[in-house]
Amino acid sequence: MDIQFQSPVFAEKSALFTKGLLCDGYRYFGAHPLDVEKKQWQFVVWAPHAQKAAVVGEFNVWDYEANPMQPIGEGLFAAVINHLAPGECYKYAFLTPEGKWIYKADPYGQAAQLRPATASCLADASGYAWEDADYLAAHAGQHQRSAPMSIYEVHLSSWRQHEDGSLLTYREIAAQLVDYVREMGFTHVEFLPVMEYPLDDSWGYQVTGFFSVNSRYGQPEDFKYLVNQLHQAGIGVILDWVPAHFCKDDPGLRRFDGTPIYEHPNPLRGEHPEWGTCIFDYGRPQVRSFLISNAVYWMNEFHIDGLRVDAVSSMLYLDYAREAGQWLPNQYGGRENIEAIAFLRQLNDTVHAQKPSAIMIAEEATAWAMVTKPPYIGGLGFDYKWNMGWMNDTLNFMSMDSVYRKYHHDKLTFSLMYAFSENFILPLDHDEVVHGKKSLLGKMPGDYWQQFASLRLLLGYTFTHPGKKLLFMGTELAPFIEWRFYEGLEWHLLQYEMHRHMQGYVAALNHFYVEHAALWEEDFSWEGFKWLGANDSMHSIISFLRKGKDEQLAVICNFTPVAWEDYRINLPQPGTVEEIFSSDQPGWGGSGVTNTGLLHTQEVLWNDSPYSLQLRVPPLGVSILRYTPDPEPKPKRAPARKNSGAGKKAAKKNAVPAKDITNVEKDAVASKAKPAANIGKKPTAKGKKRAVSSQKKEDKTGIKANPS
Repeated sequence: MDIQFQSPVFAEKSALFTKGLLCDGYRYFGAHPLDVEKKQWQFVVWAPHAQKAAVVGEFNVWDYEANPMQPIGEGLFAAVINHLAPGECYKYAFLTPEGKWIYKADPYGQAAQLRPATASCLADASGYAWEDADYLAAHAGQHQRSAPMSIYEVHLSSWRQHEDGSLLTYREIAAQLVDYVREMGFTHVEFLPVMEYPLDDSWGYQVTGFFSVNSRYGQPEDFKYLVNQLHQAGIGVILDWVPAHFCKDDPGLRRFDGTPIYEHPNPLRGEHPEWGTCIFDYGRPQVRSFLISNAVYWMNEFHIDGLRVDAVSSMLYLDYAREAGQWLPNQYGGRENIEAIAFLRQLNDTVHAQKPSAIMIAEEATAWAMVTKPPYIGGLGFDYKWNMGWMNDTLNFMSMDSVYRKYHHDKLTFSLMYAFSENFILPLDHDEVVHGKKSLLGKMPGDYWQQFASLRLLLGYTFTHPGKKLLFMGTELAPFIEWRFYEGLEWHLLQYEMHRHMQGYVAALNHFYVEHAALWEEDFSWEGFKWLGANDSMHSIISFLRKGKDEQLAVICNFTPVAWEDYRINLPQPGTVEEIFSSDQPGWGGSGVTNTGLLHTQEVLWNDSPYSLQLRVPPLGVSILRYTPDPEPKPKRAPARKNSGAGKKAAKKNAVPAKDITNVEKDAVASKAKPAANIGKKPTAKGKKRAVSSQKKEDKTGIKANPS
């Protein structure tokens, strides 16, 4: 038997609800079974301005007089109804202040009718037998940012479909997706919203049922099965979550009891004119309780590992997508949404307190400071932020003909000016391959071979750049046509060689990434990154080191279709280099410009480093090389010399006071050499040779030394 609304526990929870502090409201509000034998269900709803409320459904022929609800204080109504079974449909009926009856779906309803029907459905998935205990135990405790994260972003309707175009169920998806994601080497999947939504074209970003598992693919226990299978395969699950706005459809939250209680009552703050949606009233405590309870619900009840919070920018700014006169400033005259900022901080603090391993991700596209810093120092408290700046600059650069890239080299290097200001995820997401933007392959200039090489280059650069990774589903198939949400991915492309090569390349890149800690161990500080060559704009080549605790990788990216046989890069110390990954391998459709065997550094000055080496650089390619510095020689110890007491006194008597000698003389005294003995002497033959070598203007590639 569940908690009844007359109990002291419920009274305590409703008090927290009205203060904006309730984080498990889904246990007490909505519809819950009370007595299995009697088929008894309890209903609780918040409708503070309704004159009357009732539960209606097929069981009472939708008659609002059959099962009235009683007011229980704090704007809540409750009812207990017998002889109901899971799956039965229901709504709430409210008599508005204007005297009109309206019908609404349950805001806390945990299942819903399939579109175009709009009622909520009774659901009880409390008895599901989870089998992911080992996964949860392995990921218990605080989330580790020094771990690999390669996310496969999935839209469930269009990942795969039946031959007749009908949608797969959660269980059918599990039978195919789990093995595929594991074989492709991704560490996480991220689902576009699985909450109930009415319009397919919205992809789930305009929600009507925040607690309802999407009925297009099955019931709550079916979605739990999908998560369970992914966890057993060691794959994390992230959900897109939309607390920024909700759709205006009549059965939803808009004017829920006849008045605006979930949305801000002023349209200048309560509506998104660009999207045609309503904005939550973050200053209302009951709304904060609703949203925070929803976030906790998906993590607790469905074992979700994290949430990617959509459209955070629209929450932070009162003038987002508005012209002058279309928005209201805050109480201090500014454009910041103070209530939304407080909500986001409370959200992240609460979620992390409930589940320390939770991954909270912000889709935030502005320069708002400290998105991933703790609230107690003024941050928003997210774990990660999507790096939209990197994504825009990189795709803009890649879409240029290679002839013009040298004039826009800063688009490649600018991201490192701020790469460690936040904990970033590098997204190549669904929004970049839809609405006329072309597919990733379609963005690439050049002929057929160059387009595929450029896509391999883009992905190789992404996986070696600091930050976690996200790829939208189908990237591995390299489609020429942009994503179409209403049909399945173009799996038939795998019958063509270059598309098969791309799928194999993405899998190999993922596995390589996971196996090499230098690519993720120090993602968020300069400890894990060092430029080797950032300024070779004439050749559109960049090179850098990724550094882990036990490994260093040198990365060279060539953004032109020209191969270089003797390209020189600098390295900080003498050592050896061995190529361990190349996007130009023939097995992935490349031209085969690779480096074999061990390469040894030379004592040739390059980019202000005394050590460098020459290597082959593939066209439109990425080369990753294991760099092993030579062991530093141990300093030789001078043999100990005995000295009598008289000798010590004599040495002290003859010593020159430090304040009376020059810097050169200090060194000479320390080394027992004559002061300034070599000043003014001609260099030796060996010294001449080294000086000439260090001052060479060009090497065989024709690149000037110190191009910066």
